[in-house]
Amino acid sequence: MKSIFISVRNDSTRLPRKATLDLCGVPTIQYLIDRLKKSKYADAIILCTTLLKSDDVLCKIAEDNGILYFRGSSEDKLKRWASACQQYNVEFFVNADGDDLFFDAGLADLCFEQYESNDKKIDFIDGRGLYNDVYGIKTEALKMVCNIKSDEDTEFIRPYFIDSDCIISQKLFDVPPQYEKQDIRMTLDYEEDLLFFKTIINHHLTRDLPLSLDNILLFIDKNPHIKNINWHCEELWKNNQTKMISRIQAH
Repeated sequence: MKSIFISVRNDSTRLPRKATLDLCGVPTIQYLIDRLKKSKYADAIILCTTLLKSDDVLCKIAEDNGILYFRGSSEDKLKRWASACQQYNVEFFVNADGDDLFFDAGLADLCFEQYESNDKKIDFIDGRGLYNDVYGIKTEALKMVCNIKSDEDTEFIRPYFIDSDCIISQKLFDVPPQYEKQDIRMTLDYEEDLLFFKTIINHHLTRDLPLSLDNILLFIDKNPHIKNINWHCEELWKNNQTKMISRIQAH
């Protein structure tokens, strides 16, 4: 089975319970679920969360939306994914972080297409540096990484795959221009990010416009001041990512 995993937990410190905050009448995670359902190739969407009580609500949202869920390790994302793969007999999956509300299903489908076009011989497809980082992961490769890693805090997963000699890694190629990141931040980590998403979603809802990536980018292009709502948060986010990568490399 090929799947899209939504990696999400509800104990964020920067923006508490950000996955279930009300955003124009529905929980924030709802927008991501709706977008991922448009995938042409995913056999299932699986919400991967933790055993913490605070994540009960996420499982209820998954049930209400007709998607699967899995509960596992709170710190070790790789172990959580591996256990989900085992439970649902997943061969290959694409990740979508729960804070990437505008993640486009077409981006996940690019990973599925690349995996199939290489006769399923690619272990890891690296789609870092787009509006939303995307990774395609073969379950057998994930098992290998879990067996050799020495750290249980695996929030930032990319180095575990690209730095391993036993993993066949390939950059995501033939990426359409609309996915190439410009000076727009589309991740929910801070209050300013929430306002950014609210501004865009309100515009589309009040005009009954599809919330497609093309429409979103067109709206921002015509109203460039919207980028300034949260772009300054990008530096904070990058500093946090750098610290995580340094810690992983130290191990």
